[in-house]
Amino acid sequence: MSLQGTLGFLGFGNMGRAIAGGLMECGAVGAKHLLVYDIDEDKIAQAELMGLAVHKDPAAFSAACDYLVLAVKPQSMEEALSQVKPGLTDRTLVISIAAGISIAYIQERLGASFRVVRVMPNTPALVGAGAAGVALSATCKPTDGEVARLIFEAIGIVEMVPENLIDAVTAVSGSGPAYFFYLVECLVRAGVAEGLSEPQATRLASQTLIGAGLLLRDSAEAPGTLRERVTSKGGTTEAALKTFAAEGFDKVVSAAVNAASERSRALGR
Repeated sequence: MSLQGTLGFLGFGNMGRAIAGGLMECGAVGAKHLLVYDIDEDKIAQAELMGLAVHKDPAAFSAACDYLVLAVKPQSMEEALSQVKPGLTDRTLVISIAAGISIAYIQERLGASFRVVRVMPNTPALVGAGAAGVALSATCKPTDGEVARLIFEAIGIVEMVPENLIDAVTAVSGSGPAYFFYLVECLVRAGVAEGLSEPQATRLASQTLIGAGLLLRDSAEAPGTLRERVTSKGGTTEAALKTFAAEGFDKVVSAAVNAASERSRALGR
């Protein structure tokens, strides 16, 4: 499936480059249909290296977009919207990947009739393995959801959710990569304490994370079933899992996700 029309990136940081690269790699859109507006000369140069058209005027840029990805930092959003608003009409589908910025926030500044898609992606999108939660405004058409799915499936998987669940998405997958990185850090330290060198422990723990993830992704079985398959009665894995349970590992994870959800809600107020 190809994207019909022109897609613009307001801001061209890591996530913008990942989306543009993913779309071109899968053949969903050609470089000539991807536009960029950014004030950072290095990011402009990167866009030009990818063959994308760079605009110098934000209003002219937005006027040329059928789909506009808001990829600026949340604290810069108000100013950025004011710059592109003169060129926008409500035919443009606005897609925001800015954390904590609500659909209402954008519509209050652009107009209530605007179709807005709010997306919470995550950093594995940089290697084509992202996970994104996508919420549509009440003004969106069914085809807008198809467009959003096309764009973000170019860099991973997509779950369509109501906007009130974006905070939960943020807590589970948006912040989630850091949880797994932290687990690897902890495994490395524990492995070193048991006698492995740090490079050895890092390679073993990192590859185990990758392998477990691929196994989970490609298996039709539930995570609990896969865990049970590794856990022999009276064996080493059982000893480790019993320690996790005794130390309240599940409660720690639940509390952490709740804290991230609460923080996401607070940032969006």
